[in-house]
Amino acid sequence: MKLKLVAALAALIGASAPAFANCDPGETVVKMSLVTALKGHPKGETALAMAERVNTQLNGRMCMEVYGNSELYDDDAALEAVLRNDIQMAAPSFSKFGPYTNVLMMFDLPFLFDGPVEALNFTNSESAAELRDVLTPSGFASLGFWSNGMKQISATRPLRLPKDAEGLTFRVQPSEVIEAQFAALGANTKRLAFSKVYDALVSGEVQGQQNSWSNIYSKGFYKAQDGVTESNHAYLGYMAVTSQTFLDSLEPDLRDQFLLIFELTTHEYNRFAYEINEARAQDVWRETKNIVELTDEERAAWRAAFRPVYAQFEDQIGRDLIAAAQSFNKQ
Repeated sequence: MKLKLVAALAALIGASAPAFANCDPGETVVKMSLVTALKGHPKGETALAMAERVNTQLNGRMCMEVYGNSELYDDDAALEAVLRNDIQMAAPSFSKFGPYTNVLMMFDLPFLFDGPVEALNFTNSESAAELRDVLTPSGFASLGFWSNGMKQISATRPLRLPKDAEGLTFRVQPSEVIEAQFAALGANTKRLAFSKVYDALVSGEVQGQQNSWSNIYSKGFYKAQDGVTESNHAYLGYMAVTSQTFLDSLEPDLRDQFLLIFELTTHEYNRFAYEINEARAQDVWRETKNIVELTDEERAAWRAAFRPVYAQFEDQIGRDLIAAAQSFNKQ
């Protein structure tokens, strides 16, 4: 763990908490709904920072409100609410866009990226920029990619080798790729909303889960598991969206300023997602002293177990797109 980075991050988080003012009559209101925590979480911190800048720089013209922890909607309902203009922004994980496109399920492929740096470099590439257009026919305006981090895996028994997951039921997002990933392990899956995961783990409805360190810690998933395996086996990120109708309704200069604030905030805060997850991993270690670190041989066994998933989905996603993403990995 990089203690200096963690300390610097703590100062950043403390400085980024905005004081929201009531929206004034005549201001364009931008409501954003998140399922994650706001403080100490990459997506929450990015959204809060953006709202603070909108409310400061565009005061009198635009007012942004951010709601976390599924206070307004879960991610599925949030996307529908964006299209109805009940809210104006959402940033679901890529899995949530399955009803609108197959292409974004590429991000659910296990071991697509070597790590968060490679994933961030890809999402900043021209190939990834083209992915933003796939949601246009559904009425969304894709604003850009927000980073979280790599996924870790945990269960009610330690997971060191793929065979250790056999027979267990894991909570998953609505993703055929993720379901195939666990099927390759001989495990079962159950689709559950993010807000229901902790209770399902405690009750035994599911015995395992996969998530980033920030999600695992902020939602307390580790408390119901027998350790967390630091697998770094997949990437968790988000597509921030609004509706094209809302974007078109803004006066051109206001729209340009809003998009510029989004772009600058995204660029700045995506760089801190890694440090946030490092901090949350340290929190889990401090409280449990129970993180499974894989050897190179054990990690190779996980990679081999997941390899058949690629053959199952590469035609749907596109081999060229998968190759473009993997080109950012270490050669």
